Amino acid sequence: MEELNELLQQRRAKIDTFRESSLNPFANDFKVTHTTAQIVDMHAADDKEKLEECEQEYRIGGRVMARRDFGKAAFLQLQDVGGRLQVYVAKNQVGEEAFEQFKKFDIGDIIGVCGTPFRTKTDELSLRASEIRLLTKSLLPLPEKWHGLTDVETRYRQRYLDLITNLDVRETFRKRSEIVSLIRSFMIDNDYLEVETPMMHPVAGGATAKPFVTHHNTLKMDLFLRIAPELYLKRLVVGGFDRVFEINRNFRNEGISIQHNPEFTMMEFYRAYATYHDLMDFTEELICHVADKVCGGLVIPYGDKEVDLTPPWDRLTLKESIVKYGKVEMTVLEDHQQALNFAKSVGIEIEGQIGHGKLLTEIFDEVVEPNLWQPTFITEYPTEVSPLSRKNDERPEVVDRFELFVVGRELANAFSELNDPIDQKERFVQQLAEKAAGDEEAHEMDEDYIRALEYGLPPTAGEGIGIDRLVMLLTNSASIRDVILFPQLRPEAG
Repeated sequence: MEELNELLQQRRAKIDTFRESSLNPFANDFKVTHTTAQIVDMHAADDKEKLEECEQEYRIGGRVMARRDFGKAAFLQLQDVGGRLQVYVAKNQVGEEAFEQFKKFDIGDIIGVCGTPFRTKTDELSLRASEIRLLTKSLLPLPEKWHGLTDVETRYRQRYLDLITNLDVRETFRKRSEIVSLIRSFMIDNDYLEVETPMMHPVAGGATAKPFVTHHNTLKMDLFLRIAPELYLKRLVVGGFDRVFEINRNFRNEGISIQHNPEFTMMEFYRAYATYHDLMDFTEELICHVADKVCGGLVIPYGDKEVDLTPPWDRLTLKESIVKYGKVEMTVLEDHQQALNFAKSVGIEIEGQIGHGKLLTEIFDEVVEPNLWQPTFITEYPTEVSPLSRKNDERPEVVDRFELFVVGRELANAFSELNDPIDQKERFVQQLAEKAAGDEEAHEMDEDYIRALEYGLPPTAGEGIGIDRLVMLLTNSASIRDVILFPQLRPEAG
């Protein structure tokens, strides 16, 4: 810390020196015409002889990442949004006064350079500076040996440093932006209308999760940060928008892990006159389209293995998947006591009474989910754990629903929507009973949503896709924190 304070004082002293010599250490009058990537693209194929004939001057701005001084000349590594480019600064090219000022520049400073391209003796494309300007004086030094840091939370907490020093991180977030853009374009091309729905809800609904609570002073009422936009999007389908989607934040007051952040991005979409079977096909098409554009193919690396996104993807009912991965007979799953005994045999702790549907999903979470590495649709979830889904016409104990799993985690959740207002109200009442019994994640009653259903929701299917988890998959990122620019963290130790 003492060494850092000394460096800080030295750099502050340089600011005073610059100002005394009429050099603004925070200038804003340098016009940038190109990025380093544009220069590389234009001249990557040019040899030394061709570049010697090039008189085109380029004006670039960026951060000094490294420098090597040789008395009356120096080489810099300049980094901007496009990447890095070597710059050659010589006293006889920029002038004595500018070179004397340049000698006081530090690694981390943001500078402007005007120059022409050339190749060095080692054939590296570089820029020969004819002008060099200080644009922003950096007071704090960049961390040395950044890749050797073991405290990954420092990377997440000071993401600006992570982005400065780690170009791989930049590429992850560039890809994230591309993924979201591709999804949006795909939805619009398929006649979906992009909409925005409220972030603050008077009733926490649309999913089973514990909400964050805030208070509106003027209305004198508590509001909930939304856990899902579902009920509002389905109101729009009632209103006549047959295909709608929203890409936005959800908030759930749950734990933090490599898979969970309290604030996360989802796309939810709804299509009238469709079933969950239609959405399985659509989901394959959407994700394959995005993966092919971003990754250049459908077989992609993840960790030390590969994921093959080539359709068609596996489709199993929830019970079939337990039989397959739990090595258990279907008859065991049909009997509550036998299923309970099996759950305990695989290490699941059951406290008090538990419904049969909830029991099956607990077993699924334990013995199946971690094994679903290749993309797999799991269908026929119990009605008991699906309060907003349409019951199957032939077997009302299950609903017309699927979840998509890849690399052992849920990526999407979809179902044919429950549009019977009488059935919906009965399920809300059941959820209220579970909330009264202590289930903090149980769904609350939403009277206005019931009223909307009473006006008539056409047969509809809807789906939510976790954008953060999709980005994790397509960028080979192990933690959700690696794909969220500013993940939620505990307060910094003081």
